[in-house]
Amino acid sequence: MKKAFQLFDFTQKVNYKNEILAGFTVAMTMIPESLSFAILAGFPPLVGLYAAFIAGLVTAIFGGRPGMISGGAGATVIVLIALMKSHGIEYVFAAVALGGVVQICIGLFKLGKFIRLVPQPVMFGFVNGLAVVIFMSQLEQFKTIVNGQVSWLQGTPLYIMTGLVALTIGIVLIFPKITKAVPASLVAIMIVFALVIVLNIETKTVEDIASVQGGFPPFHIPNIPLSFDTLKVIFPYSVIVAAVGLTEGLLTLNLVDEITGTRGNSNRECIAQGSSNILNGFFYGMGGCPMIAQTLVNLGAGSRARLSGIIAALTILIIILFGAPVIGKLPMAALVGVMMMVAVTTFEWASFRIINKMPKHDIFVGILVALITIVLHNLALAVLIGVIISALVFAWESAKRIRAKHFIDENGIKNYEIFGPLFFGSTAGFLEKFDIVNDPDHVIIDFKESRVSDMSAIEALNNLTKKYNQLNKVVELKHLSEDCRQLLKNADAVINVNIIEDPTYKVVS
Repeated sequence: MKKAFQLFDFTQKVNYKNEILAGFTVAMTMIPESLSFAILAGFPPLVGLYAAFIAGLVTAIFGGRPGMISGGAGATVIVLIALMKSHGIEYVFAAVALGGVVQICIGLFKLGKFIRLVPQPVMFGFVNGLAVVIFMSQLEQFKTIVNGQVSWLQGTPLYIMTGLVALTIGIVLIFPKITKAVPASLVAIMIVFALVIVLNIETKTVEDIASVQGGFPPFHIPNIPLSFDTLKVIFPYSVIVAAVGLTEGLLTLNLVDEITGTRGNSNRECIAQGSSNILNGFFYGMGGCPMIAQTLVNLGAGSRARLSGIIAALTILIIILFGAPVIGKLPMAALVGVMMMVAVTTFEWASFRIINKMPKHDIFVGILVALITIVLHNLALAVLIGVIISALVFAWESAKRIRAKHFIDENGIKNYEIFGPLFFGSTAGFLEKFDIVNDPDHVIIDFKESRVSDMSAIEALNNLTKKYNQLNKVVELKHLSEDCRQLLKNADAVINVNIIEDPTYKVVS
């Protein structure tokens, strides 16, 4: 019981200075991103900030991965744009809450562990594609609206923006060589902010995107008809939101595991995400999920515990309530520079060094996942396609490994020794190994170096033994599990299973 309610591990050494400063830095980078995605989807701007606060706080306290940051992420918001346009924001809130229920169910049934099935080439493609998306999204801040038309900055505004971004990047690169006591990204934001205020430089600020002034997230039950027709409208969106959120979240969790050398709890993270989205649906939030860019900002600032996420969420709430006049003056160039550096450090540059050592199909999968992520911004679809292709390639490669060694012993019995897995992809090759017509009347098939993996394999064995039986030939199948023997009902008369040496594995059905 103690473990269930233990929100913090007090035995862990926490660097409180790093955690607090990391939290402030994360909050600064989350605010413009949450505002931008809310406006993109047609939501009121504060809906994005409420999502950042609620998702950030709940997952920081209850989530399965200390150091991971959640908020109003674009990955989930993009899914809801169509629903917003067709039915309005009340249906969006309902879909977000229902998506949270789906995520909790996934966590309760312990399905989060299946994220381990994502191969490394898919992870490479996911991370590289996301790095490009993060970088390209920052270029939007170099645009402005003139007479209702979106156009690129020109002249002095462009030079100022470019110069401030370059200054920010320079500080982020150089400051860690001076000291690592304070996060370089936070220092860069503060220096550029101070420079713009003192010199009265006219440049794009946070308040140019939207106002961040507001009150505490109000409780609100989505105003929608409670009917089956409503459920048919929102349920598909809820499932997609849940899938996209968990895909990005659990992949981010894996990434943090690799960076920190520790291991998170995927099922606990699913439940925490689901709980935060239910609260989002009832407290004017647009829904959210873990944000890989902000997570990397957090880790880069030295955070390894839950405190930074809590600080970030509370900072956002305080800014909404009291700090809007100050934060509204924050230059976007500083935030753009920080996020560009995040994109550069996120990219797996090592993938270029090892590309000539990777199998061709792994290279193809990595590039394909990256392209889908960049073009469609659909992380769940990119990862799903990558996993499917990887699985098919694995099945094809495994199917080619089925081999058989045969010999006739001193008793005139022909022995077949099978090597390699027997499953749906290898059954055709397996059956080709046998000379049923010319074999002697007594045949032994030894599966000591093989494994029967699925129902297709069981059916192949069933067909093989039936063919031998039709020619009145006896077949002994050695080293098959009891499950296999029970399933081979049509061959009971000719099967002699070695019970003593039977393995204990179960047949996957």
